[in-house]
Amino acid sequence: MTTLFTNIKELIQIRDAGITKVSGSEMAVLPTIQNAFLVIENDLIVDFGSMVDLPEINPDNIVDVSGKMILPTWCDSHTHLVYAGNRIQEFVDRINGLSYEQIAQRGGGILNSANKLNQTSEDDLYEQSKERLEEIMHLGTAAVEIKSGYGLTIEGELKMLRVIQRLKKACPIAIKATFLGAHAIPALYKNNREEYIDLIINEMLPTIAKEKLADFIDVFCETGYFTVSETEQIMQAGISFGLQPKIHVNQFTAIGGIQAGVNNNALSVDHLEVLTPADIAALVKSETMPVALPSCSYYLSIPYTPAREIINAGLALALASDYNPGSTPSGNMNFVVATACIKMKMTPEEAINAVTINGAYAMNLSNTHGSITIGKKANFIVTKPIASYAQLPYSFGSNLIENVFIEGKIIS
Repeated sequence: MTTLFTNIKELIQIRDAGITKVSGSEMAVLPTIQNAFLVIENDLIVDFGSMVDLPEINPDNIVDVSGKMILPTWCDSHTHLVYAGNRIQEFVDRINGLSYEQIAQRGGGILNSANKLNQTSEDDLYEQSKERLEEIMHLGTAAVEIKSGYGLTIEGELKMLRVIQRLKKACPIAIKATFLGAHAIPALYKNNREEYIDLIINEMLPTIAKEKLADFIDVFCETGYFTVSETEQIMQAGISFGLQPKIHVNQFTAIGGIQAGVNNNALSVDHLEVLTPADIAALVKSETMPVALPSCSYYLSIPYTPAREIINAGLALALASDYNPGSTPSGNMNFVVATACIKMKMTPEEAINAVTINGAYAMNLSNTHGSITIGKKANFIVTKPIASYAQLPYSFGSNLIENVFIEGKIIS
């Protein structure tokens, strides 16, 4: 089935094959074609260009999108969207003055979610998560990473990862699974951290590897959670089972976690609300992707990742939603783009690069997602009639998406 899209006001993020990410000043460049066409065949992009160069073809369908723009679907490389219930009361607690750390100390936060999840059946967890996944697809996301980490028991972690596998089979969206057993120390092991880490390494990881339930391993390397040495121990164990590291780091404090991630060839280091010159220097010498989570900063009223420092250092930067029940109960990547522009002073070009081609890199999906490239998946957003792609972050409260195509099919 061949479909031709004609009279595209602007075709955005066109790239040659082989470009896997953009860094530094290159992030300010967003290649586009005005008055363009796009040809897809089944689930792949097969041609695009200016309307004046439209070849003679006989497509099965022709779609006139006059006045509208087309750009790649969003690539969300950091989410926790498989969870049970909600944490609305903690939202109210924060309004009343409690901090994220204070809520966690009272048994809230991650441990609250773990308690809910372990009381929820796999089927119920799947249905709740599928609803969230379908929502973000309609909001323009067609590639997503989903973490475990709300089980904190063998049974709970496996339940989450099996739900992620079921979602992969049920939905056309590309999904990467991350094992985050090291999200927090469960209350049962509060006075015996080593025993829980041993459980992760010697009991959880072998089963996960045997059942091929995860692509990546993650650790919350942060004061009050996992130390740098513990993080390295867990990352190295994951590597031995074939899982590439991705770590939560520098959300509240800088304790050397970025250097540990770089030394262990982490695919990405995520959060980075607090950065030191030594952290940036370590990243400059690596292929690790920095990932910022602006919706989390917005929701928790904590500092934003210093995007300008990162980009000015010649580094790449990706943006992701951090969709989770406690610190970012939203997977709306349109809001992520707008917040990055408004609060982090990223240009629209930088923000779109960060949520498309760089987001794909942060999931090892550069060969199939993240740009309008011949041979890549036919995953793209058709906007409503808009004046400029800068209107996407400008009109931050409006839904400017008319249609989303995932693997060549419209998401209805």
